[in-house]
Amino acid sequence: MTSAPASLRDIATRVDDRLRALLTEEEARWVGFDEDLATPFAELTRMVVGGGKRLRPVFTFWGFVGAGGAATDARVIDAGAAFELLHAFALFHDDIMDGSVTRRGAATTHESMQAEHRARNWSGDARRFGDGAAILIGDLSFVYADRLLSHLGPRGWQMWNELRVELNIGQYLDMLGSAQNERRPEKAARICRYKSGKYTIERPLHLGALLADESTSLIAPYSAYGLPLGDAFQLRDDVLGVFGESSVTGKPVGDDLREAKPTPLMALALSRATSSQRDVLLRVGTSVLSDTDVAQVQQTIVECGALSEMETMIEQLTSQAITAISSAPIDAAVRAELVELAHFVSDRRV
Repeated sequence: MTSAPASLRDIATRVDDRLRALLTEEEARWVGFDEDLATPFAELTRMVVGGGKRLRPVFTFWGFVGAGGAATDARVIDAGAAFELLHAFALFHDDIMDGSVTRRGAATTHESMQAEHRARNWSGDARRFGDGAAILIGDLSFVYADRLLSHLGPRGWQMWNELRVELNIGQYLDMLGSAQNERRPEKAARICRYKSGKYTIERPLHLGALLADESTSLIAPYSAYGLPLGDAFQLRDDVLGVFGESSVTGKPVGDDLREAKPTPLMALALSRATSSQRDVLLRVGTSVLSDTDVAQVQQTIVECGALSEMETMIEQLTSQAITAISSAPIDAAVRAELVELAHFVSDRRV
């Protein structure tokens, strides 16, 4: 496993400090207005400051520096923090859509708010309250993201709006794919790219570049690196969703299988499976999986060779990204950081 680059840790610290300052100020302002607002702000802070890989801020940062921005410029930290707030918005909503009960080893916000409703014996339906509260907290995070991007120019705003449309398109296709038990490889690859891959690597690089220079010529070179690496990132995420350790990922083992996620891993496994193996794999999305079922599906994915082939695909996509950035017109130090990040993204275990 590749360890986190030093620049990732440094940028994450700067972004975390910015997020804490923003949310502390806003919490004080609104709790002073009405003390009942303490809980939603606590939940927002828990999601935004309580964890995360901070990959989007680090790619925003190096996209910015690669386009001529100064590493000390506070605007790029604001932009990175905006990505984390946008990501939190997506997670609040995603947890409701997926019916997730835990995230990062703790109760999801909609579950926590439901529990508070029941504990206080409030009127109405606890589930509706919990879901509604989590949606509103996510929307609040969405608004705060925009507030941190006041320095963007017209092309930057166009890019920010486009990436948010892409994110929502990807999320809908992901939800639809689960409902339809989608297993076509081309559809799974499209969902993989749009629900996460593009807005994790390619678009942060683009936004950073446009923040530094609205006339930047780095959009295409960053795409040549960011698209394959974003695909590798999401493929790794899919592997972790099936085989990851819950103590590390913060999610139950086999969560993606129980949710029947339309992943390239499942599409690949079905394309390689024998008749008897297909019978095991087709349990996904057609029945409630027990722990034994999950273990049998995992074993089948390994035995049919899908996991091994997926690892090969991740390596190939990572190599493609590294080759692309090697010829990009950026400073050698920025290139070295992006190469190191490519290895980390594709080899992570969380």
